[in-house]
Amino acid sequence: AEAGNNAGANAGDIAVKNVVVNNGTLTNGSQPNGGQQNGGQQNEGQQTGDQQNGEQQEQEQQQEQEQQQNQTRAEKRFGRDGRRRGGRRQRFQSRSPTPPPKSVGSNVRHVALGDLYFRTWYPSYYPEELVGREIEKLYVCQWCFKYCRDVMPFLAHRKLCYARDEPPPGQMIYLKNEYTIQEVDGEEDQLFCQNLSLFAKLFLDNKSVFFDVASFNYYLLVHNGPHNSISHPEQERRQIIGFFSKEKMSWDNNNLACILVFPPWQRRGLGKILMGISYELSRLEGRIGGPEKPLSELGRIGYLKFWQARVASTILTVRNKTALGVDEIAEACWMLAEDVISAIEGMGILGARRADGSLVVSKGRVREWVARNKIDLTPPVDEEGFAEDYLIEEE
Repeated sequence: AEAGNNAGANAGDIAVKNVVVNNGTLTNGSQPNGGQQNGGQQNEGQQTGDQQNGEQQEQEQQQEQEQQQNQTRAEKRFGRDGRRRGGRRQRFQSRSPTPPPKSVGSNVRHVALGDLYFRTWYPSYYPEELVGREIEKLYVCQWCFKYCRDVMPFLAHRKLCYARDEPPPGQMIYLKNEYTIQEVDGEEDQLFCQNLSLFAKLFLDNKSVFFDVASFNYYLLVHNGPHNSISHPEQERRQIIGFFSKEKMSWDNNNLACILVFPPWQRRGLGKILMGISYELSRLEGRIGGPEKPLSELGRIGYLKFWQARVASTILTVRNKTALGVDEIAEACWMLAEDVISAIEGMGILGARRADGSLVVSKGRVREWVARNKIDLTPPVDEEGFAEDYLIEEE
């Protein structure tokens, strides 16, 4: 870490190094800039390379146009919901995500999750032979996420559901207050994960794995109701209220593939728990990562708030330093440098530029930002909440 030697430095200020401003956009100055020229000179070999690159770019543009035309044909069935295939996974991506609660022509208009009834946001790929092409209401079991279109079979299933008096599948890895996190292997519990993913697609616009789940782990956010019984734990009211999925092997170091808090439990800050768990998993694995991109419109809003809180907490807790690099902040937060920059840019806390090129961040301005936006800097995840046997396995 580089420490500044500016004698006039204010103890309440800190210099963020390796950040440059290009056309009003922050970038990580520690990364090489391929657009720079050496002394403004280019040799003949470089010019020839530029011509070849230009021809290659034209070919790539033509290929992209053909791919877009093919994608447009594939999108006709579900309107704006496009389809992309990559590796063993199947995802969905919208070019301009539509925020809920506006409908985009969902094939399932409403869903009954146990005793709760609410509107869906997006189409899902439930089998037409079982659900139909369009349906007003779909009944979904709140324990195993099996589904049916008629109420009588649904009520009969609820009485006999194997998961009614059992804890959710998988291994409990985290416990804090009334919330637990269950890690579910998509290969071991394929049917459960497929049904969960089909249900989640009703509220996710841009991506969702729903059939080939074997290469993913699922992390369930479970709420344990207030009427738990010590003498009869099987009577505990457990409810899965959200989840995120994560690739078992991600070449891009993604710590999260898709994330969802079910609509009845949204706007309670529960998404921060799932995000916090994903970054704690990165820490346990010893690799800096982030969510799979591109993020949906709502996902980006949620992640920016989460990133900004982590960056603000890191800056405010720095001691005996007058300069801090973007990479240092990233390592302290276990975040990607590009996500750190997005957070700082959105906070609007950067001040004047110093002679060495670093930008001054006043801790006072950070505190004002925290107070103005009513940000809770308390970590959403307690490290002591992880199960000891899980920590041993990860180590």
